[in-house]
Amino acid sequence: VQLQAFGGGLVQAGGSLRLSCAASGRTSSNSAMGWFRQAPGKEREFAAAIKWSAGSKYYADSVKGRFSISRDNAKNTVYLQMDSLKPEDTAVYYCAAKTRLVGSVYSTANYDYWGQGTLVTVSS
Repeated sequence: VQLQAFGGGLVQAGGSLRLSCAASGRTSSNSAMGWFRQAPGKEREFAAAIKWSAGSKYYADSVKGRFSISRDNAKNTVYLQMDSLKPEDTAVYYCAAKTRLVGSVYSTANYDYWGQGTLVTVSS
């Protein structure tokens, strides 16, 4: 599975961005897709995830109510709509694919494939 994330950029606080993650290859094995982010000097953290078949959605408390994850099965693409952005949302955002059916969607350890990351910078 190959993942390509794009859509990052520079935005002012309060603004919006939409990230996209296009999956190719053996995508039928994916059970969930997730978005993680890593700010400078910090560990990679969970932001949002969606289960591929059921469409169940999961969010970190820090983004709940502001971010929305969705998928387009026909395009094998997952989106992260980010609204009301804050300077603390500044990070490199990574999409990831989870193939195993067990294991939490919240943990980086349970994801098998990662995209290259896209930088989101929110200015104050």
